[in-house]
Amino acid sequence: MLLLGLSLLLLALGILALVTLKKKAMGLPRGKLHIADSQKWSRCERELFSPRHRLVGRPDYLFQEKGQFIPVEIKSGRSPHSPYASHVFQLVAYCLLVEENTGFVPPYGIIAYRDGHFCVKYTPALKAELLKIVEEMRKTLTLGQEPEVKESSKCHRCGYRSICFR
Repeated sequence: MLLLGLSLLLLALGILALVTLKKKAMGLPRGKLHIADSQKWSRCERELFSPRHRLVGRPDYLFQEKGQFIPVEIKSGRSPHSPYASHVFQLVAYCLLVEENTGFVPPYGIIAYRDGHFCVKYTPALKAELLKIVEEMRKTLTLGQEPEVKESSKCHRCGYRSICFR
């Protein structure tokens, strides 16, 4: 019985060590996991909303570390040489939502890819660029214009291809 107990303890410690290494490799903060994008959370707990900017969203993870909230966006693909602009602005939107919902300005957010991660500083310049993009999107929708579409390597397998390239 003692041998079984020791075996289970060693297994638990091994799993904890693996999780800690994986978390570190993904660039995740050491702080407390505050919310996660999972089915066990109700819709209200998962979504962050900004009435001022009319934005809603939820980061995959939100860590609380030393009184600061750090949003984390997980991407399933391999890490590019630098983060894609769309990923950066998605993360900046989460930073804005965290700021509006908690009253604390995140110093940075993390984009974690399968084999690497990027820390993105949440700066006033990035926030202003995000708000400019959001305003352009709203203007396009209000005027009933179709957005300009640039074909990429992902287009051939996209379900919306027939809409974009009529």
